[in-house]
Amino acid sequence: MLEGLRVLLAAALFSGAALAEKPPVYADRDGAIRGYDPVAYFTFGAAIKGSPRITYEWQGATWHFVHSGNRDTFAADPQKYAPQYGGYCAYGVAQGYAVEIEPGAWTIVEAKLYLNYSPGVKERWRKDVPGYLRKADANWPEVLK
Repeated sequence: MLEGLRVLLAAALFSGAALAEKPPVYADRDGAIRGYDPVAYFTFGAAIKGSPRITYEWQGATWHFVHSGNRDTFAADPQKYAPQYGGYCAYGVAQGYAVEIEPGAWTIVEAKLYLNYSPGVKERWRKDVPGYLRKADANWPEVLK
């Protein structure tokens, strides 16, 4: 698993040289957080897929929600509910790369949502959260370039 992440991170580094700057929020065809509701992590304590009919546009990405109440809560204070580092993998940002995430690999630390590439990467990240947060904070947002 770790070797696979190293290969992924190396590929991101080399392919990134030829690409434009990455967007400030990681999103795929399903939207930010792959279509998962950012508020649900806090209110339900779970990764829950949002509805494509209940959305909100913020920072160039479409965010999905399980119900309009979560959308309205997010719209009132997106910084409170949006994942840190634009929804890119927190461990990856600590290593100097902006890489994709798995919505089910998440942690809330001091009322902030952090996402990871995979459950295995999440476990590695959780072994030294303060250290990785210091590194990620130092690397963000330069990893987008």
